[in-house]
Amino acid sequence: MLFSAVVLDGIVAGRIDLAFRRWRRPDVRAGSRITTAAGVVGIGEVAVVEPADVPDADVARAGFADRASFERSLRAGEDRRLYRVEVRHVGEDPRVALRDADDLADDELAAVVAGLRGLDARSGRGAWTADVLALIADRPGVRAADLAEQVGREVPKFKSDVRTLKSRGLTESLETGYRLSARGRRVLDHLRRADQPG
Repeated sequence: MLFSAVVLDGIVAGRIDLAFRRWRRPDVRAGSRITTAAGVVGIGEVAVVEPADVPDADVARAGFADRASFERSLRAGEDRRLYRVEVRHVGEDPRVALRDADDLADDELAAVVAGLRGLDARSGRGAWTADVLALIADRPGVRAADLAEQVGREVPKFKSDVRTLKSRGLTESLETGYRLSARGRRVLDHLRRADQPG
């Protein structure tokens, strides 16, 4: 479930506490949490509603200026139902603190590296984590499509790889492309030294 920057600002400020989505089946469930660029968004009740039954007050709570803009936002499709989703800001993005934590003790660094090796081993395509970290380090702010092409990976799958590294505090998203976090630079430096002969 994605939110625009404007909507996220409203959720954090408490002005927006509802979202409406047309889905074939719910993308979220009550009690779940979504990590976003503005922090963690908690999901409350998820219920099917008819567009005509949505009161104007709920339209405003979802951040729409009027009913016309609300109706224009609804995704078309007879096989889709409209869901009313309660949302609220529940905390800061834990990855923010993690990516600044680069003063790693030897055992902490070893644990991060072991996690990356595990991702490599489970991927079915061999080692990739260090290659993606190095690519982002060498080409910060470059479009994901260009980076994906460089490594011969489909764009959605490449973005998924980067999100996996981001969840470990190793990368940061920019307006265009990515960069390594302080933690990511520390880990990549360690990996590069480990790969040097002798």
